[in-house]
Amino acid sequence: MTTEMFYPRRSFSFPPKYCELKDAKVVVLPIPYDSTVDWRAGTREGPNAIIDASHFLEQYDHELGCYIHDLGIHTLPELVPSMKGPEETVERVYKATKQLLGKGKFVVMLGGEHSLTAGTVRAYRERFKNMSVLQLDAHSDLRDEYEDTKFNHACVMRRVHELCPIVQVGIRSMGQDDMDYIKKKKLRPFYAKETPLTRADEKAIVSQLSDDVYITIDLDVFDPSIMAAVGTPEPGGMGWYEVIRLLKLVAKEKRIVGFDVMELAPREGPIACTYLAAKLTYKLIGLSLID
Repeated sequence: MTTEMFYPRRSFSFPPKYCELKDAKVVVLPIPYDSTVDWRAGTREGPNAIIDASHFLEQYDHELGCYIHDLGIHTLPELVPSMKGPEETVERVYKATKQLLGKGKFVVMLGGEHSLTAGTVRAYRERFKNMSVLQLDAHSDLRDEYEDTKFNHACVMRRVHELCPIVQVGIRSMGQDDMDYIKKKKLRPFYAKETPLTRADEKAIVSQLSDDVYITIDLDVFDPSIMAAVGTPEPGGMGWYEVIRLLKLVAKEKRIVGFDVMELAPREGPIACTYLAAKLTYKLIGLSLID
């Protein structure tokens, strides 16, 4: 991996002895990109903000009973988006992820806008043949093309579904093109409801996933009352404990092979939103890799 592809960056939290690349089990890949957003820009600032907030996390996780950073968490410098356009940027993400997987790393991507997930999933799918993707999101993102590109953030799950099965949770907004695709492909999204997911809902979600699972989280899946710092907020949404309870069940029943946390626009909400994103990232690293 050539260093000119990256901006300088400091580490995602924690003492230097837990951050060396050669010893780290986890690699954080930050990508400051928001070229296809269609409302509030600023997700390019998300990775930097999450990394900064991570330094104020409690390092000990009382639920898991351990220091998650003992796994070794190395943060790469920020990946430079391509100026040639969205497709080339997604290709660059694919190549970077593929190289990291080749080194045996568990990759955590911090976005940046959601379109980047198509590149990461492509690399993961080549390595994990029986992989499915769990999408936590307010939007279905199933358009085939939007604003003259197939690699717009509104198209990301269409590109992902071309690679592997998907399970969508928290959905509460879509266009007619999305709905037509859902009906054609007989997808079964778990739409946001007035009440939290039931235990039956959670079991149904997990039952649709394959043994190997990649998780993509668009932070607008959360209710705007706790996550206002996104480019396209939607009324309603999931709560913190509702999301964590689902992720715990997925981790218990399946193997989480990688994940991303996307679409934080830190200027659009209070600092608590950035802290939430950092804690979610750290928590999910632990759930994914600690028995």
